[in-house]
Amino acid sequence: MRILIVVATQPEVEPLMQALGMQKSDEADNLFVPRHTSVANCSVLVTGAGMVPTAFALGRHLPHNVYNLVINLGIAGSFDRNIQLGSVAEITKDTFAELGAEDDTRFISIEQLGFGASIFAPTSSLDHFTKKLTAPKVSAITVNTVHGNDASIAKIVERINPQLESMEGAAFFYACHALKVPCVQIRAVSNYVEKRNRDNWQIGLAVKNLNTFALDLIREL
Repeated sequence: MRILIVVATQPEVEPLMQALGMQKSDEADNLFVPRHTSVANCSVLVTGAGMVPTAFALGRHLPHNVYNLVINLGIAGSFDRNIQLGSVAEITKDTFAELGAEDDTRFISIEQLGFGASIFAPTSSLDHFTKKLTAPKVSAITVNTVHGNDASIAKIVERINPQLESMEGAAFFYACHALKVPCVQIRAVSNYVEKRNRDNWQIGLAVKNLNTFALDLIREL
């Protein structure tokens, strides 16, 4: 089984790469060239942060490589306070939250405009590949600007009521859907979505739990 791990930044998966015996990629590579490394049946593609780098990297890489499963790994912020920091979750719906138009104070979605879709789902699921490993299934949004303002947080919760947010997830689903590649998205919660306060973040815990889960999954596969 050939597996591709897709991640925005290398530090998010360094423990996994070390456990698999992968050589670290050169962080000084050209900004516009995604970094790719592999060992045995598992590869890691570091795309860079954001929707555009993610879609570009996948659009360039996937047509020339065949995988049985593509996994998007990363950390995320949570709107849902019932989700504990460090928790690992499977994203089953992801929305391009900003894709649309403003009509004064009203937001018009891309669907309402008739120009496309903003909501995407994975093309597969963890359940399809393993019965031993499970993670809570949650919804997410993908944004260019992570939320850190009370007013904007309240608006997005009222309009979409997401549980998590990232800067890549929906673009990952979009690319895999377009290229008909089996995919899942796994995220670990590093912080709650609130006014920016790095003292409250648990990035180390989120990365640790994410990589532990990912390594167990790869070994199971």
